Amino acid sequence: MRTFSVLQGLSVVSLKTGEEIGKVIDLLFRETNVEGLIVDKNGWLNRHLFVPLKEIHAVGHDAIVINDVERLTAYDKKQFPFHSLHHGSKHIAGKTLMSTEGEKLGLVEDVYFNENLGNIVGYEVTDGFIADIKEGKQVLKTSSPLIVGDELLVIDLE
Repeated sequence: MRTFSVLQGLSVVSLKTGEEIGKVIDLLFRETNVEGLIVDKNGWLNRHLFVPLKEIHAVGHDAIVINDVERLTAYDKKQFPFHSLHHGSKHIAGKTLMSTEGEKLGLVEDVYFNENLGNIVGYEVTDGFIADIKEGKQVLKTSSPLIVGDELLVIDLE
């Protein structure tokens, strides 16, 4: 289990060519399933690429190794109607998380996911800078899908 923040900014390297493709900038998911990563491609006309989870060969401390860059597609948010952590209109970071019992839990900062199974298992939330220093950030674990509204996120903590 790891957080997305550990992956953010990592280099993405092709196993086939040894070429660095770009850097990880976001995570895409549907309900509790991680669909893949968005990579900011290197180069002048850098477009974002979608890296499906099944194309990831290995996740290391310094880089993510993918099988073959030719299997990746350009990221088009209209083609990929998934939720994201940071970018786009369907992002969840910074939004208020509430329980199905009506309790405000904090603002979403990160997600915990099982990279082998590809599912989100929890959310890291904050109550603000001072509360984080005093008490630390909360990790809320769940296997239920996140309900995503325009302003609020709702979760069943079981």
